[in-house]
Amino acid sequence: MRYRLGVDVGGTFTDVLLLEETTGITYRAKTASTPADQSVGVLNGIAKVCSEADIEPSEISQVLHGTTVATNAILQGRGARVGLVTTDGFRQVLQIARSYVPGGLAGWIIWPKPEPLAALENTVEIIGRIGADGGEITPLDETQARAQLQRLAGSGIEALTISLINSYANDAHEKQVAKWAEVELPGIPISISSQVLPEMREYERTLTTVANSYVQPEVSRYVRNLDTSLQNKGITAPLSILRSDGGLVQSAKAAEAPVSLLLSGPAGGVTGAVWFAEQAGFSNFLTFDMGGTSTDVALVLDGEPRIGRETKVGDLAVRATSVDVRTVGAGGGSIAHVPELTRALRVGPQSAGADPGPAAYGQGGTDPTVTDANVVLGYLPTALAGGEVELDVEASRKAVATIADAIGLGSPEEAASGIVDIVNENMFGALRLVSVQQGFDPRDFALVSFGGAGPLHANALGRLTGSWPVIVPPSPGVLCAYGDATTCLRDESARTMIRAFSAIDNDELRTALAELAESAASRLTTEGVATEQQTAKYQVDLRYQGQGFEIPVDLDATALESGDLLSTLGIAFDEEHQRLFSFLLENEREVINLRVSVSGPRPDVAFQALDTGDEDPSAALESTNEVWMDGKFCSAGIYDRSKLLAGNIVTGPAVIKEMDSTTLVLSGHAATVHSSACLLINPV
Repeated sequence: MRYRLGVDVGGTFTDVLLLEETTGITYRAKTASTPADQSVGVLNGIAKVCSEADIEPSEISQVLHGTTVATNAILQGRGARVGLVTTDGFRQVLQIARSYVPGGLAGWIIWPKPEPLAALENTVEIIGRIGADGGEITPLDETQARAQLQRLAGSGIEALTISLINSYANDAHEKQVAKWAEVELPGIPISISSQVLPEMREYERTLTTVANSYVQPEVSRYVRNLDTSLQNKGITAPLSILRSDGGLVQSAKAAEAPVSLLLSGPAGGVTGAVWFAEQAGFSNFLTFDMGGTSTDVALVLDGEPRIGRETKVGDLAVRATSVDVRTVGAGGGSIAHVPELTRALRVGPQSAGADPGPAAYGQGGTDPTVTDANVVLGYLPTALAGGEVELDVEASRKAVATIADAIGLGSPEEAASGIVDIVNENMFGALRLVSVQQGFDPRDFALVSFGGAGPLHANALGRLTGSWPVIVPPSPGVLCAYGDATTCLRDESARTMIRAFSAIDNDELRTALAELAESAASRLTTEGVATEQQTAKYQVDLRYQGQGFEIPVDLDATALESGDLLSTLGIAFDEEHQRLFSFLLENEREVINLRVSVSGPRPDVAFQALDTGDEDPSAALESTNEVWMDGKFCSAGIYDRSKLLAGNIVTGPAVIKEMDSTTLVLSGHAATVHSSACLLINPV
């Protein structure tokens, strides 16, 4: 038997899923995350799931891992001390940035400008310049360049970025400086912008490459230590890391380009949602991943996640291909509070995290959280994570009562209901960002909910968005790990090619795209993916001449081979521009960037259909409990999801519990069990 192991590390729990490829049988484990060293939680989870499956770790054939190491290094400011080499005259490129201050007219007063990831004192200029056409304007001065590198060597930098102007058009200068740097700064990891982001715009290219350097030592250490620890446990299977775009990359290559991992964790959930929604017969849906610390949302159209060109982590926005995920600081551990100034209830973004966690966890936490509110309302069973966490109901009531007292409510239930309503509105706002703001009506989409806390709030979010059905996959608490285990290897190549439509022909464009595809395909071949198993997807960034932004237009192989490629591109661009902005321009269209993504085959994982029953779910009914819903107590059925059969219909109010999550079905709604084991919640 072949076992694929998916591992996802969240802020509160580490999720592990063991998947037997030929039968589709899965085994799950959920252990507490270990922020100080994520590999400890990973190894604990692997040991637990192997014990449950009664297999030896050596029987695992692949380890597929979504990690937040790079993300946390950015958010917590514990990346490397980065040195930056720029072209003469460009030393302040990170300080000047785009001269943009977010917020209103007075935004500059209250906006704390983030510190650049490479300090000005660790930034040096070198003589030498490449023109926008790729021609050399000023040759490099080796003596001066080496002197500047020696100066950086004495400043104690831990990583080096080389970003020279117009290097996207000609990388010769960057490569030469990198060779000198290998001599002057031995052992220091070097990132050059023409390899990390070979596209125009100096600031974005420099920032992205500096971010790569900033997280590289931390990611390299983590990957190396995890690889060693896995081997010590008898696991000789290759380790692959999930990229932000939902594809996999082998661990060694991931350590070279860690900027592509910044949204590794959320991408796993989206890829897992795609797999299960496909089994349930849905291709257009919103995803809603609510964990302990934050909520991630995305949009999937025609079975493909929307891909963005900008990755945002905290105050940092870098140019790296990623699933277009929006994050809001609302999770099960989000803390409810009443500010002294406004006396209005607020929820988040502060989180109780895994330690001490919500008051219900009994680990010393006293702040009221969203989890505590759900406990008070009766929506959660007395144990979570398969019995790993026993809930202290009285501690939750005591914590939530402080909110009731602060805003003058008569009972903890009323305060808890307010906490849940506010956090739901926060998450509704995030769902609007990926749908309405992008020109999509959420009522045209289903809603796939997962994460440990997601199914508790999914029905309410479906009601707010009008997105039906609400789909709750099996094992929603470990769906990110499922996504890690069911996706494929991927690589990408890109280049800038600024041409007006009138200055380029179809053959030139096809040739340029084919060269990029060949480059990405060759790297994928070295990772063991045969050429005949590879699939290429093409993307061209277009704009009207005079615009300061581009719109990516996707192409498949059929469109690439069409007779008039430029005409096909132009029509697709106009349609996307109309959808986003509701108008078109008569200006000539212009090609800006080309991009090709090459993927290996999706794993051939067997699908295990659920046994069929009738509409009556009573065999899965464990008990009835009093829950607070719609402003009053009412009786709700408590169901064991593992005993539900395909065709069962659970009418709300109801609570459906399982090892890693709990699903709430509201009054006036019903959950139908699909043969894929997904719950489909609709109004009745």
